[in-house]
Amino acid sequence: MKVAVIIPAYNEEKSIAKVINDIPKDFVHEVVVVNNNSTDNTVVEAENAGATVLHETFQGYGAVCLNGINYCNKNNYDIIGFVDGDYSDYPEEIKPMLELIVNENYDFALGSRVIGKRESGALPFQSRVGSIIAGFLINFFWGFKFTDLGPFRVIKADKLNALKMQDKWYGWTVEMQIKAARDKYKIKEIPVRYRKRIGKSKITGTIKGTLMASIIILSTIFKFAFKK
Repeated sequence: MKVAVIIPAYNEEKSIAKVINDIPKDFVHEVVVVNNNSTDNTVVEAENAGATVLHETFQGYGAVCLNGINYCNKNNYDIIGFVDGDYSDYPEEIKPMLELIVNENYDFALGSRVIGKRESGALPFQSRVGSIIAGFLINFFWGFKFTDLGPFRVIKADKLNALKMQDKWYGWTVEMQIKAARDKYKIKEIPVRYRKRIGKSKITGTIKGTLMASIIILSTIFKFAFKK
């Protein structure tokens, strides 16, 4: 099965090569970095590390992921993974997620920072609280208990396309999880390690980013809940 990993990237010049280099190439056929208007040397660092680099001008996490998915579909990938470009995750831990899909026929595997081992201070308090609230609501409305909304995840390409993802902002991860739970996908969370990111978070690193992400995530949950 052909596997691609998508890395959204905005000003990650100090970390992007580390992420790319730690992705196990015996499992992953192509690493696709989607540059989102970076003003530093992210593109050069990604290309030098051997990644395919795409460009997305719309400033939004979901838009970047949609761009990468479109590329993967054109190149007939069977499995698509996602990991952030800040080196907070351990990219080599994509192996057990891929094994769940290839060997145990799961549709969707997620790395949970909440149930995994975290470096002190790596996962902000607001992220942990947000995951608890979102997990409770998704379980209440759709019957699957997620512990995290983390970006580190792997999904079958045909299953991902069937979700008809639309969010272009911070609601991207929760939209995928809601729709996968709603459609009764075979889903499993596994514990992953998590460390302090290189650089400052564009979301939880600012009050504005945290508030905006929280509003979008909650509005996404209730939007789909009221569609039931």
